[in-house]
Amino acid sequence: MNVIFTLMNTFVNINSIDLNCDMGEGMDNDTFIMPFISSTNIACGFHAGDEEIMRKTAMLALQNHVSIGAHPSFADKENFGRTEMTTVPAEVYALVAQQVYCMKKICDELGTSLHHVKPHGALYNMAARDPALANAIARAVFDINSNLIVYGLSGSFLIDESNKIGLKTASEVFADRTYRDDGSLTPRSQPNALIEDENMSIRQVLQMIIEKTVRSLSGKIIPIVADTVCIHGDGKHALVFVKKIFQTLKEKNIAVKTI
Repeated sequence: MNVIFTLMNTFVNINSIDLNCDMGEGMDNDTFIMPFISSTNIACGFHAGDEEIMRKTAMLALQNHVSIGAHPSFADKENFGRTEMTTVPAEVYALVAQQVYCMKKICDELGTSLHHVKPHGALYNMAARDPALANAIARAVFDINSNLIVYGLSGSFLIDESNKIGLKTASEVFADRTYRDDGSLTPRSQPNALIEDENMSIRQVLQMIIEKTVRSLSGKIIPIVADTVCIHGDGKHALVFVKKIFQTLKEKNIAVKTI
């Protein structure tokens, strides 16, 4: 049964939303978060994890009926993949292809399918604003399996370039990050980049899903597409946030469901 919300004299039908989480990154809460999400993005060893952790996290996802995604990154464990690097599209294509193939191989061995690909950290942010890098990621994903879904920042070049070559995409929004006026995420190096208050997180999630907008740090209302909502598994409030979001969505009759 649909929930009908009246917003500015229009009716918005909300049935479900995908709730995803970055995992396999060495945190100790993956087991506790997994029951509350519908998709997981598993680190592929370049910024965190290794093949053993990838396999264990994938098995945990299967036990909880959670869709499995690859979470490729720059090869930068020292900085957790969150430092931007000078690179060229050919290098990005190769590093993404290597990581996605590794995750796909593990899924094949477990008798399941890889569902999606979501770049991590600096690679994600660079692909959001650089069409050449975005295209390289999209081509790497397409060449491995054209049925894979690309998760990317709402309104980003990664979404545009993936759509151009025929990939299905999921526009991603964030429950634990703030936004700038141009729709990009506030860099972690700047004040107030992270949302620390659960009530603020809930308000932002509901606004993004229902109103299809988000309020920037300056107060600007920005249009946004919300196909999937991300919780960072390494966030110190990750478990509290995901439980609260799951419960609030349930109360609003919005199912947490994979794409």
